[in-house]
Amino acid sequence: MQIPAQPFPFDFELAHTALVIIDMQRDFVEPGGFGETLGNDVSLLQAIVPACQGVLQAWRVAGGAVVHTREAHAPDLSDCPPAKRLRGNPSLRIGDAGPMGRILVAGEPGNQIIAALTPEPGEWVIDKPGKGAFYATGLHETLQAAGITHLLFMGVTTEVCVQTSMREANDRGYDCLLLEDCTESYFPHFKAATVDMLRAQGGIVGWTAPSSSLLAALAKVAHQDC
Repeated sequence: MQIPAQPFPFDFELAHTALVIIDMQRDFVEPGGFGETLGNDVSLLQAIVPACQGVLQAWRVAGGAVVHTREAHAPDLSDCPPAKRLRGNPSLRIGDAGPMGRILVAGEPGNQIIAALTPEPGEWVIDKPGKGAFYATGLHETLQAAGITHLLFMGVTTEVCVQTSMREANDRGYDCLLLEDCTESYFPHFKAATVDMLRAQGGIVGWTAPSSSLLAALAKVAHQDC
């Protein structure tokens, strides 16, 4: 399968490709959550939900593998180093009681994936203590065992957890594509800069494309199978 992308077309085989959805969690995306409490405009992140839903639905119909990640820590914060916990807003840190439960703690209401993108049985759900999806998660080993060589990324935020995960994946030998309208930042200029960096110098980290390109390719394959 090939889709138009930048800096050049992206080729992949469905059986060896996974859709990776980064941190579409209530605390980051929904009003009243951790992200909004810090003064961010969560409507920017909410705006990508319909596009993410469309891709996820089409990918499921096609039978592709799906990975959901959540930035999450153990209740005792044993996997959260001070260098991470003590950054940011001093009045509301990881592990503190927030509007949707303890901030970034596994099992808390705000730590869950939004209802619109709820994982289905058989899809991988990865709780990650770092920004990247590969640090201390075993994701690489899981993907290798499944024969995955290519990854399609969407989620939030573009410049932090999405970019970190793509760079980690690139270092591990995966070909990666970012779906541009399925990712967002609280700071639009950060997203724009990240997209440019990822595909610079002939795709130094990976490819980028609108979700419409992927959907068109999936629809074509579905039509051929009929």
